[in-house]
Amino acid sequence: MSGQDTIKLAVLDDYQSVALEAADWSLIEPAVAISVFDKHLGDADAVVRALDDFDIIVAMRERTPFPQNVLDRLPRLRLLATTGMRNQAIDLVAARKQGVDVCGTPMLGYPAAEHTWALILALVKQIPAENLSMHQGGWQASLSTGLQNNTLGILGLGKLGLQVARVGLAFGMKVQAWSTNLTPDRCAECGVEFASREELFATSDIVTVHLVLSDRTRCLIGATEFEMMKASAYLVNTSRGPIVRESDLISALQGGAIAGAGLDVYDNEPLPHDHPLRGLDNAVLTGHTGYVMRENYITGYRGVVEVVKAWLDGEPVRLLN
Repeated sequence: MSGQDTIKLAVLDDYQSVALEAADWSLIEPAVAISVFDKHLGDADAVVRALDDFDIIVAMRERTPFPQNVLDRLPRLRLLATTGMRNQAIDLVAARKQGVDVCGTPMLGYPAAEHTWALILALVKQIPAENLSMHQGGWQASLSTGLQNNTLGILGLGKLGLQVARVGLAFGMKVQAWSTNLTPDRCAECGVEFASREELFATSDIVTVHLVLSDRTRCLIGATEFEMMKASAYLVNTSRGPIVRESDLISALQGGAIAGAGLDVYDNEPLPHDHPLRGLDNAVLTGHTGYVMRENYITGYRGVVEVVKAWLDGEPVRLLN
């Protein structure tokens, strides 16, 4: 490879420094020399400068984008392994034109649904405010609300949306759902009510997003939808940031159009230090940690080792392009 016996592999965005302990990398050593980057590399130029002499790159989900203008400037790259079987930050067509194999890995199918409920409960039970108050010597600083008999509105009743719906039903909530192709029959099969888009926003006490980001869903939620929602309602997004028009969400939170939001995803990640969302008391924020679980890392990085070993053996697995 590139006139050298040892192939260079870069593991990107290992923020928790867990990649090397999550899998048995000895299965591909010493044929592969592994370098780990535990900080985000930055913009496209910084990515190219850091990675221009690597043959294999391991991407953790969509933390670092690989559009055509990056791939074109990485002539040594031959394998791009991503955790998960879908990565919208990689231009698969451009990668194939460059002769780069893009391969995916298994990932667990439930972490985002669990995280959704962590954010919902943090919002309605005022956990961040109560935790802060207790650590500062206070007692009963806020007033929470219940879930039973309230309405949960789910945008997207796929694998994750259905898991969220089942928990809502267990809490005794009325659960309703909408998406472009969702049918009343599908809702009936899942034990939830079918709602129109307008009805869901207008009547739900909590609206939670479980849609794939696409041209159809980008900025699906904006000022019009926030005006429909109850002033006491919450929005939760563990899917993708651009599904919600961020500037309209900030205005809705600042102006009290909705009671609050629980967010794990953003337009720009990592979220800038001075981002206005960081200053809003009615926003519960996590840093795209819905999938950041030890079990998920083990599943993903073990899959990466399998991908690299198979590729080295000339038999690529789980090709995405």
